Amino acid sequence: MSRPAVEVLTDALQHLEALQGYAARGLDDQLVVDAICMRLSAAIEVLAGLDSDVRDRLFGEDWPLMWGMRNRIAHGYLLVDSGIIRQTIAVDVPLIVGRVEAEVGGDVL
Repeated sequence: MSRPAVEVLTDALQHLEALQGYAARGLDDQLVVDAICMRLSAAIEVLAGLDSDVRDRLFGEDWPLMWGMRNRIAHGYLLVDSGIIRQTIAVDVPLIVGRVEAEVGGDVL
């Protein structure tokens, strides 16, 4: 039985907000970058648990790129480019958070 979308989205938001907090500490420390990557991977993994129609509506053609990022982190970690992680944090994560918050009404946590 699949979990309700609001639970999945809430879990993903918790991971995304944690990684944003880590990023605020700065990205010069590899330990911080590693923690961010793990939270990003976990958030995407959680979002994979959404029904495909919800996931497609929220992320559309971005979803395969998101899943590819998760796979790169999970299966080829040494190949993750820190520049891409920085760009993801600055550009993509705020967009993902905005879409997720809009889906759940913005008042989740």
